[in-house]
Amino acid sequence: MARTGRPREFDENETLARACDVFWSRGYGATSVQDLVDELGVQRGSLYATFGDKRDLYLKAVALYARENREYLEAILATGPVLPALRRILIEPAALTGQRSGRKRRGCLVGNTTAELVPADDDARAAVTAAYNGFLRVVTAALTRAQASGEVTTTASPRAQADMLLMLFQGSALVSRANTDRQRRQAGIDAALNALRPSPKLP
Repeated sequence: MARTGRPREFDENETLARACDVFWSRGYGATSVQDLVDELGVQRGSLYATFGDKRDLYLKAVALYARENREYLEAILATGPVLPALRRILIEPAALTGQRSGRKRRGCLVGNTTAELVPADDDARAAVTAAYNGFLRVVTAALTRAQASGEVTTTASPRAQADMLLMLFQGSALVSRANTDRQRRQAGIDAALNALRPSPKLP
């Protein structure tokens, strides 16, 4: 009779989500395989068999993080005015990037990966490029709707506006890690968003 093999003793999706938190908290280089074994409660051999080596697991974690955030962003922007929703995630990046650990200032895992591994690691570069492109697709679609409704100016294309917001979001996520003056960050974000509003019509 053929052996069916030993059943898995852990939930792959839950373990990947927890690994994402470990990497997000410590960074790729500062996280050892033993750290993952200790934090996840999964034996080294099982981790390798399920996810590959540490680098493979990290890239899977980044992909999970990017997908969750893209879906959450899409839900935020799906209904109602676009600019207030964008303002919320720009002022409080944890509203988008900190769903599991909003109390900790970790920045954006995609941005952190860009800073730590890109451009030396081609696979990491592909992962963050895919994540940024996902952000741009969602925000461009929302801005296209907002331009059509008159909420957002048409002086630039929705894609160009989305590119600006991606850079603003990554900058806000990075700066917020230093616990800088919230009012100053908010003023800067409001200045950028005001540039997206249509100019008042002259009487």
